Amino acid sequence: MIATVVAVLAAPGDEVAAGMPMMILEAMKMEHVVGAPTAGAVDAVRVALGATVVEGEELARIRPGTGAVDTAAAATNADLDTIRADLSEVFDRRATVLDAARPEAVAKRHRLGRRTARENVDDLCDPGTFLEYGALAVAAQRARRDHDDLVANTPADGLVAGIGHVNGEQFADDASRCAVLSYDYMVLAGTQGYRNHHKKDRLFDLVERLRLPTVLFAEGGGGRPGDTDVPAISGNDVLAFTLFARLSGLVPLVGIGSGRCFAGNAALLGCCDVIIATTDANIGMGGPAMIEGGGLGRVAPEEIGPVSVQAPNGVIDVLVHDDAEAVAAAKRYLSYFQGRLERWEATDQRAMRELVPENRKRVYDVRSVIATLCDTGSVLELRAAFGFGIVTALARIEGRPVGIVANNPTHLGGAIDADGADKAARFMECCDTFDLPLVFLADTPGFMVGPEAERSAQVRRFARMFTVGANVTVPFCTVILRKGYGLGALAMAGGSFRAPLLTVAWPTGEVGGMGLEGAVQLGFRRELEAIEDSAEREAVYERMVAAAYERSKALNAAEILELDDVIDPADTRARIAGLLRACRPPPPRAAKKRPNLHPW
Repeated sequence: MIATVVAVLAAPGDEVAAGMPMMILEAMKMEHVVGAPTAGAVDAVRVALGATVVEGEELARIRPGTGAVDTAAAATNADLDTIRADLSEVFDRRATVLDAARPEAVAKRHRLGRRTARENVDDLCDPGTFLEYGALAVAAQRARRDHDDLVANTPADGLVAGIGHVNGEQFADDASRCAVLSYDYMVLAGTQGYRNHHKKDRLFDLVERLRLPTVLFAEGGGGRPGDTDVPAISGNDVLAFTLFARLSGLVPLVGIGSGRCFAGNAALLGCCDVIIATTDANIGMGGPAMIEGGGLGRVAPEEIGPVSVQAPNGVIDVLVHDDAEAVAAAKRYLSYFQGRLERWEATDQRAMRELVPENRKRVYDVRSVIATLCDTGSVLELRAAFGFGIVTALARIEGRPVGIVANNPTHLGGAIDADGADKAARFMECCDTFDLPLVFLADTPGFMVGPEAERSAQVRRFARMFTVGANVTVPFCTVILRKGYGLGALAMAGGSFRAPLLTVAWPTGEVGGMGLEGAVQLGFRRELEAIEDSAEREAVYERMVAAAYERSKALNAAEILELDDVIDPADTRARIAGLLRACRPPPPRAAKKRPNLHPW
């Protein structure tokens, strides 16, 4: 190459070692050190300082000799623990983002019974797997604060974000990969700053490209008005919200709400497939400042969206005590989408025979049926405080993850109301989106009826169970535990008893187009009204109902193939497991199965 001589480090007569620098050349603003090719004495130097040299030009001559120090060999014996000044500067800076650099703030969090953002991330991710992005960011406030202040008090701009592995001891690397974002309430109340918005954009792009399940710790106060180094008026050109919402239906999204979670933080939380919240959480689309600014009065943060509101109304899927339980719940939720477990245990299935009483009017706890049917300790119920008439849960059968939808006879006799329909339909969407088979446990007299029930817009909300159920592509089966009447029973079977891959009933099962008492009253009203004696009329009515029950027994329905079989309850698990083994695994997808998962 062509270069300029910028330093001559050896003169004739000098003793040199192999590799010892003799001169420095500069080309295109880069310096190239020319080392002695062999040990010996410098015989001549052919170029002068400032000279321009070209390819092939002789620079110097060395007379070979012995005894000189071999600097190249000496370099290989250098102390590998030596830290250069430039690396030391990086280490010092990285130390400022760690919790150890903020002992007072950390102590305050711990006094409140809370963990720091980094403690939550460390607990979630397998040890040594978290690769952080954007750790050296600071708040965009140079116009109002000096650099040392920003480094000390706005580390990572209030957002710890990166990629790690979750449940790696149970699942392979490709299944345990996960993106994690955790707002840091110790930094400007976990608000969304200009730079942490850019950090989210970066992570969300990686999530989409790498198809990474994502966990979001959403504690924080929403948008931050105090950033000054921002060429913006409204800031409404940020991409984080559209990028995150676009991930819906592509990868599992897990949101964790603890403490105060308002405005933009709550908006991201609401986009998640599942919301896990601690009992001290307050979740709202507007915080106190926004409420007061809107002329709606002054309210304390604790008055906005407490769990006593957000659990019964269906916003919260899983309610836990503290941060540690929230992380454990997130790990457990993710596990259902990470694959099958080879090791599992199950209860003696003969216990299933006694779970539904022989007295057809006696209620029972359907959760005991679910717990007995599924692998021991594998059931995670979602939205337990909302839509009481339906129980939705993730679980495993012989290690395979499944979704369970069950009628709850302790609420309205198992009738499906509008909230229950929403709950079931949304859960069915979630399972279908990520290819989890569905198991329906039916015991319902049908949909809830009456003038008051119609005030809840149930015509539309009930229909959602049909439109979702008719369009899921995952394998599903229906087990009729007791009642299977009317449209409610059809909704628990994808719209028809022929829609499931398997439709069976227990010996306690009974089916019909509507509740049998009502069917007798409507179908035989004229005959009953013609009987003048009330005692006789009642006796005739009871005989008609008894006959209707006899006709509606599951055994009779199975004889004419309305049902695939009537089974021993103890065989339920084996029948479902056999069906799942018979189904082909879903093919890899190049795109989303659904445009998005419905937030509600």
